[in-house]
Amino acid sequence: MSAKCFSLQKLRAVWLNVPCMAPVLTKRSQIRILLILVSFSLSLAVAASGLFKGFEHKAYDLLSRTCNPREAPGSFVMVKVDQASLDSLSREGITWPWPRQVYAALIEYLSEAEAVFLDILFLEPSSYGHHDDLMLAEAMKAASHVYLPLALTNRKEGLTDNERAFVEQHAVRERVASGPAFRSALLPIELLRPATEGAGSVTMRPDEDGVYRAVPLLFNVDKYTVPHFVLAQLLRRGIVTVKEGELYNGDAKIPLSGGRLLLRYPRGDEPFASLSAADILKAHADAAASRVPSVGKEHFRGKRVFIGLTAAGLFDLKPTAVSPVAAGAEIHAVTLENILNRNFIYPLSLWYAVAFMALICAFITSFVMRHQSLIANGIVLLAAGMIVVGIPAAAFTYGFYLPAVPPALSLVVSYGMASAYSYATEAKERRFIRRVFSQYMDDRVVRHVLKHPEIIQPGGQKGFVTIFFMDIAGFTSLAESLSAEKTASMLFTVLDGFTEAVIAEGGVIDKYIGDSIMAFWGAPLRTENDEIRACAAALRCIAMLEQINERFSSEGLPPISVRIGIHSGDVIVGNLGSSRLFDYTVVGDPVNITSRLESANKLFHTKIIVSEETWMKTEDRFLARELGLIELKGKSRLLRIFELVGNAGEATDAQRVAIHAFNSAVASFQDGRIQEALAVFEEVLCRLPGDGPSAFYAARCRDLLRQPALTEDWKIVKMIEK
Repeated sequence: MSAKCFSLQKLRAVWLNVPCMAPVLTKRSQIRILLILVSFSLSLAVAASGLFKGFEHKAYDLLSRTCNPREAPGSFVMVKVDQASLDSLSREGITWPWPRQVYAALIEYLSEAEAVFLDILFLEPSSYGHHDDLMLAEAMKAASHVYLPLALTNRKEGLTDNERAFVEQHAVRERVASGPAFRSALLPIELLRPATEGAGSVTMRPDEDGVYRAVPLLFNVDKYTVPHFVLAQLLRRGIVTVKEGELYNGDAKIPLSGGRLLLRYPRGDEPFASLSAADILKAHADAAASRVPSVGKEHFRGKRVFIGLTAAGLFDLKPTAVSPVAAGAEIHAVTLENILNRNFIYPLSLWYAVAFMALICAFITSFVMRHQSLIANGIVLLAAGMIVVGIPAAAFTYGFYLPAVPPALSLVVSYGMASAYSYATEAKERRFIRRVFSQYMDDRVVRHVLKHPEIIQPGGQKGFVTIFFMDIAGFTSLAESLSAEKTASMLFTVLDGFTEAVIAEGGVIDKYIGDSIMAFWGAPLRTENDEIRACAAALRCIAMLEQINERFSSEGLPPISVRIGIHSGDVIVGNLGSSRLFDYTVVGDPVNITSRLESANKLFHTKIIVSEETWMKTEDRFLARELGLIELKGKSRLLRIFELVGNAGEATDAQRVAIHAFNSAVASFQDGRIQEALAVFEEVLCRLPGDGPSAFYAARCRDLLRQPALTEDWKIVKMIEK
């Protein structure tokens, strides 16, 4: 016993007559501390293992799509070599690849720009001859602000003397920490090299999942340090300098993570002002002919212009953190904007994430083990989840990147271990599973799953299902006019009601996609009336929508409308995904077709469209009308479709007469009796004012009467959109 404890003992014995006792932890406290340490260590080990690196990438993407600015500030213009440009020049007899004098015309018209980044590799002499290359070189030299890309490679051995001289001319002179090393480079043809103001590397490597989230700014080639494509211009203008081996924009150090710059992509659909190359060429031709161009040269004054390939067939489209498809030139433009405007993402030290994880493990484990109420624990878990999501999101908004998955992982691990210790039993887990599955399936289907658990094991098998797609019409525009709270409330009301309608008819909710619902019938339990129940569910949804809109009206909210598509076919069904993450779903071409049928409602101004494959198995239970043969975009097979109007037993005589007249008009139309069909369609419109399908076909009839069809497929409705 220590002297201090002994003296205290004497004092207590004399004055208080109380013995000295060392503090003792209770068994539960010891277990709590042990669980905190174990959950923290396990979370840390799993996070460090890289198993969830893919999720971290997706978290970065989500943060980019929600927290980044919508548009990029600054004077940037994208000149797109898009499909419209290819088509425009093709009509003039100019096919791809274009003659280089076309780019010469573009550069000439962009003469007042601050810089032009021509993101196209000219590795071989023009197939149109030496004069074609000479015209481009002269235009570049006259403009004196054109930057060309070079591609770095390990497939080619070394540099020639001429190539080495060019690389040395455009290399970074100062000593600086460089990035990836390459043996050689693919350079512009020799005729263009003297005409370029600068050159830099466009070589980029995506992350493991193929997404471009960061770019290196410096590269090693031979003994030279080559700058990134856009960095070449900033170094030449003195905007970016090298200090003590690091890159600076003024007094701001450019933050690199592993030698790469994390990109802060604008989340808007069109973050940069953009023009089609065809528009610039037309403006050039108009100006040359003394006509007033649609876009004047002064529009580009003082701006940095990127010329890049955006047409799908030109192979320069890449996925980014905010878009599944983006042009390489857009990535370069984002890189330039981030550096120029100091719009950086600063990676925080991993110690911040470690400390955050420790706090989460300590708090969650302590709370769960001290409170037996599932409701209280659930509320705390929800609150902690919001904190785990909110802190990285808030940091990202202000330009700091705190890894989001490790804290979330510690939350899940600590809550799971504490809950397992406090509550877990096999019976409780089974009841939990029943409750979870009941949110997506009818109880009869849930009982079937519990009786045959092997059907939800990872993997898939072929099956025939009926697929249901529902989407709220114009919800994006509606959401922009309402507060986030009201939008979320409306969305919940609709999805909740329609989910109950689908489940009540025996359907399985596959997923929610924004304001859409995907469901299916036929798996895991196949019945003889799946098609009937799918159609019944659609009609339930439409009937329920009237009640929902009445409620919205009483609350001062705008009404909504929905579109539904239904199709039946063979798919792969099962628990699909990866060994880490999978869900019970269906995949295959029928899924895409169903989605297109939902969109086809926009064409006919209808609410429910079903395919012939579904309609033929409904046994005349419903009132419907044929909308004809439709050719979906990207599909070669024609599809006969029908509008589902209502239950056959509930149809009025007026409805039956109008539908019969419409069907006869469609038959006349398909037989080529256009004038006769038009008269009947107009008669139906008199009976049913605003009837979408009748208005659609009446318009087609008038078009055909004004200008007869030149092809044999005139009777086929073609979807030009997906």
